[in-house]
Amino acid sequence: MKVGLLSRWNAACGVSLHAEMIGRELLRRGHRLTVYAPTLESANRWWHHLILREDEPFVVRCYREHTPDGTEGYLNEQPVLADPPELFIVESYEKLPHGAVERLVRKLKDRGSFCVAVVHEGAYEELRYRSLDLFDAVVVFDERYAREVVRNRVKEEKLRLVPYPCYPVREGKRAFAEDGPVRFFSFGRQPPEEYLPYLRVLERFDEPFTYKVVRPRELLPVTYPWLVQERKSLVYETALKELHASDVHLLPKGQSRRVVLSSTLHQVLGSLTPTVVPDTRYFETLPKGDDSPVLFYRNEKELLTSLKRLVKDEELRERLKENARRFVTERELSKVANQFERLFEV
Repeated sequence: MKVGLLSRWNAACGVSLHAEMIGRELLRRGHRLTVYAPTLESANRWWHHLILREDEPFVVRCYREHTPDGTEGYLNEQPVLADPPELFIVESYEKLPHGAVERLVRKLKDRGSFCVAVVHEGAYEELRYRSLDLFDAVVVFDERYAREVVRNRVKEEKLRLVPYPCYPVREGKRAFAEDGPVRFFSFGRQPPEEYLPYLRVLERFDEPFTYKVVRPRELLPVTYPWLVQERKSLVYETALKELHASDVHLLPKGQSRRVVLSSTLHQVLGSLTPTVVPDTRYFETLPKGDDSPVLFYRNEKELLTSLKRLVKDEELRERLKENARRFVTERELSKVANQFERLFEV
């Protein structure tokens, strides 16, 4: 099958990660893939759109995102219309030139393409199509997107709930704190203030430990004897290697009123390294209580208590590991890719 994918690509954001996971899996299955991505000049205007690697031969950079000052984006239709795909997937997000995409989709449908929108927008007003019914199918990751973002903009029979995928389970061999100190680890480009709860709590942590933080650009503006910082970008394989050398993954994520999820968690939960997260909208659809795949905290007092318990309670660590294994297995990439293939078959 000839597949076209309009999306960010090879970039450090959840839109790109989803596109790459689905796109590369379809490519692995023998489908012919062409990716239509934003120009590098356009992409690099956004701090969160850090380019991670060079493009593959099947990537065509042919559109401009909206600029930070509000200038309208642009889409060159010609590369898409010159070789219309059978299946056209739009990874839809706030900075996409929605009007230009809408015009392209109408032309592709006239040429027989089956067109799918994957909704990453986190608020009703961010979804700027005149009508989502233009698409043959509209994919949302969970009920929040249907209820709060899409609402009544598409016929119910076109709406598809397809979860954000997880990479398969790849468990490390490290025993917990096998070399003495507990090794805490964080990575990513979150604003420095989102690390503060972990830093403040670890100042009061009375077990031997180290805390390694890897960031792609600026390091945290703090110094502690137990804090090790490194400036580099981590792709999946290198992130997995770091997690397998760690005992606890501290995942920083702030509050948001938008509908959001953590692509980082879906990317690396399969490492089965115990993961600690704040109780924010990024994680609100995860199972809670004894079925939770992560350790939640609501405030710094609760975080300190939870970390102390996690270090001492092997049964808790094993339960988190098995819950994570179950969560990842249910949403494994191959299963989610099957659902995308079935969209075209309907």
